[in-house]
Amino acid sequence: MLLDLIASRISKDLAIDLGTTNTLVFAKGRGIVLNEPSVVAIRKRDRRSSEVWIGEDAKRMIGKVPGSIEVYRPLSEGVIANFEMASLMLKFFIQKVHDRKAFVRPRVIISAPAGVTPVERRAVRDSVLSAGAHEVFLVAEAMAAALGAGLPVTEPISSMIVDVGGGTTEVAIISLRGVVQSSSIKIAGDRLDQDIINYIRKNFSILIGSTTAEQIKILVGRAAGEEDEEEVDVKGRDLMDGIPKTITVSSTDINYAIADSINSIVDTVKQALEQCPPELAADIIDSGIVLTGGGALLRNMDLRLRQAIGVPVIIPDDPLSTVARGAGKMLDDIELLKEVAAR
Repeated sequence: MLLDLIASRISKDLAIDLGTTNTLVFAKGRGIVLNEPSVVAIRKRDRRSSEVWIGEDAKRMIGKVPGSIEVYRPLSEGVIANFEMASLMLKFFIQKVHDRKAFVRPRVIISAPAGVTPVERRAVRDSVLSAGAHEVFLVAEAMAAALGAGLPVTEPISSMIVDVGGGTTEVAIISLRGVVQSSSIKIAGDRLDQDIINYIRKNFSILIGSTTAEQIKILVGRAAGEEDEEEVDVKGRDLMDGIPKTITVSSTDINYAIADSINSIVDTVKQALEQCPPELAADIIDSGIVLTGGGALLRNMDLRLRQAIGVPVIIPDDPLSTVARGAGKMLDDIELLKEVAAR
């Protein structure tokens, strides 16, 4: 009976990849149980009541809502930008995972970018606590990604992880349960979308939204290579006369639009290697760089890094869920968790 009670309590524990673009939740013993956009939409009826949409339902409303509905993205560049909306979203996701049981108070492991300040770290912790958790552990996003990718983080062998998410790109060299070298830049998937928006506005005088830009990036975006030209029709608003218009955009256009941001990511990886002790650098030459996050799915991103740095680049299975799966592994290794958790 006691063992059953303990197992029941443990099974409520969660690991959360709280991303700028998407939030993933890993439940102990169940794996990834939730993957939804980090978006909240609210229609306020009066002071006491409001109508709320969270996740996929809210994302579908971006750019299409009347003035009575506000759409929020609670995170910006990897950190909480709106505490109230972040808490509301986390509470909804936690209760959804636990079948709407409001009394559940799980232990929660949550990932955070390397560059977060103590104030931002406290905001994350407070948001998760206010969402119903009874205990919160913050772990470095790169460490969680390395665990999720199956890298030997507990051994005296260096591993390099490059996690290109929605709001930030995390670059880290890990050995013996610690981060030897790390850096975080606020250039990632969302910046690439904005690059596409700016390029099309400047060169075609057409205004598009972030959802359309993301679709263009997925369809014809690439980080490198001279493949056959691809094209996609894009619908937007003509800035000259204000009427809807359809244009055709090529893969070369998008490659040019995102080139500066891709170069910044590559330069960050180079700088991390330049500052790495030579013995650890030798390990990376042998084992390569592991590329995770949504940015790993950008066509030829691995090729671009390999051409620039000259070492193998590996993309693990399902790179989008690597951070959540790695944080989830810490639910089974409390000693490792306590050692790597941010204070």
